[in-house]
Amino acid sequence: MTSDVTYEVVDRVAWLTIDRPEARNALSKDVRDGLWEGTHRFVADDSAAVLVLTGAGDKAFCAGGDLKEMAADALEIPPPDFLPQFGRNVDVPKPTIAAVNGVAYAGGFLLAQQCDLVVAAEHARFAVSEVKVGRGSPWAAPLSWLVPPRVALEILLTGDPVDAHRALDVGLVNHVVPAGDLRDRAQQLAARIAANAPLSVRAAKRTAYLSAEVGRDEAYERAEEIWAPVYRSADAQEGPAAFRDKRTPVWTGR
Repeated sequence: MTSDVTYEVVDRVAWLTIDRPEARNALSKDVRDGLWEGTHRFVADDSAAVLVLTGAGDKAFCAGGDLKEMAADALEIPPPDFLPQFGRNVDVPKPTIAAVNGVAYAGGFLLAQQCDLVVAAEHARFAVSEVKVGRGSPWAAPLSWLVPPRVALEILLTGDPVDAHRALDVGLVNHVVPAGDLRDRAQQLAARIAANAPLSVRAAKRTAYLSAEVGRDEAYERAEEIWAPVYRSADAQEGPAAFRDKRTPVWTGR
């Protein structure tokens, strides 16, 4: 594992933690590499029946991509293996839970969205904030399967945060708990799943996704096509650069 991601198993529950609280657990290369390593480790780990993904500290689950790093690298379209997307670019047959301990923005939203279940602290916030920095979110193609389409549209078009209770109301999360109880409640939920018959659990997970899988690959492909010109635009470089320089972005629409 990298120094910015930790992996531990507690009573058959694997905890994969982004440990970069000073940067709001942003997705640097070290973090992304650690998430890949931790995901593969969980899939192969017979001692772990359920994965809980979370962030260190109490401010952020994950604030998304490391915009300073993205500005330095002039990142255009992220490669397919930019970070693990459970069920899309890596098969994770065992159940996964996001324990959201603060903001889950952009790539952090992606990570929470790709988990099977979500337990959120009361102060958690969710946002697909790419429209605010000129970046892309083709990975959000399944969002209208998770929440009503008009809710998905508001999340995507405004980039504004959704608080934990609103996320619960629209079905984006399963449970909202006091921040101090988040780890225990996520562990308890994972333990209840881990106590069940493993083959039945895996089949139940596959069954739940059957309706989403119909056309899902095509939806991702079309979304990638839609967002490709955005990733390659001048605005996609302006957003991270403005963040790095601590100034308001100047959009040109080019």
